Amino acid sequence: MPTRATPTERQKRLGAELRKMRTAAELTTEYAAGLLGLDRTKVSNMESGIRAASPERVRILASNYECSDEDYIAALADMAANRQRGWWEQYRGTLPQGLLDVAELEWHATRLRTLQTVHLPGLLHLSGYARAVFSSAIPPLPKSEVELRVAHRMQRQQVLERDNPVDYVAYIHEAALRMQFGGRRATREQLDHLCVMSDRDNIELRVLPVEAGEFPGAGHAILYAEGPVLQLDTVQLDSAHGPEFTHAEAQLGKYRGHLDWMNTHTLAPQRSRDFIHSIAREL
Repeated sequence: MPTRATPTERQKRLGAELRKMRTAAELTTEYAAGLLGLDRTKVSNMESGIRAASPERVRILASNYECSDEDYIAALADMAANRQRGWWEQYRGTLPQGLLDVAELEWHATRLRTLQTVHLPGLLHLSGYARAVFSSAIPPLPKSEVELRVAHRMQRQQVLERDNPVDYVAYIHEAALRMQFGGRRATREQLDHLCVMSDRDNIELRVLPVEAGEFPGAGHAILYAEGPVLQLDTVQLDSAHGPEFTHAEAQLGKYRGHLDWMNTHTLAPQRSRDFIHSIAREL
């Protein structure tokens, strides 16, 4: 199989899981190469995501690594089998790789949870609000790139509207509801849109009021994407230089706990909807 110059985050994740299984079994890349009839370099490339791994090779390795978790192995084999080009590929070469990786992560997730303290959830943006967010970047983005990012963000919302829409829970701090990106009118329209979308069966919005006081974490945005099995969950964090991804077990547990805290301390969905309505009426 040919190598890839720039593997996606999902391709790198499959390779990382194969490496994790091998090291847990205390086996070498030379041993894995012998199982597959490959040289050691090709196995190393497979574990870094540079070289594709077929479902058959995933199962051969898992069997010889004495991994007995059938659900986990099946999920890895499915990752290896799915090589269809997603809609986000149309933006390759025109938008940063990290934005494409976020779209791919969302598309393959079984459930999404996000936390926002400054911006409203990207999966629920109207184009005017999204344009205002991207236009506030420093250094300023060219207008053409702003429009590309807006179009990409609008297409990301397919994950909530397709035939098998993903379940989505958004925790939003009151501060994010009151930030006026794009001005009063754009913000009011955006808040009204949140309320409309929250009526969907697969979408749940929960607000953390300012009066709730302190909350855990550093206040940055969090995306927690659940995989088909717990081991394949992924956390994506926003940063000034682009999206960051983590799937270390300790980090996954930390962010699950963070979002579970939010679920306990935020307003229930109907009260959250009423709260958002009340802020919209003030604008």
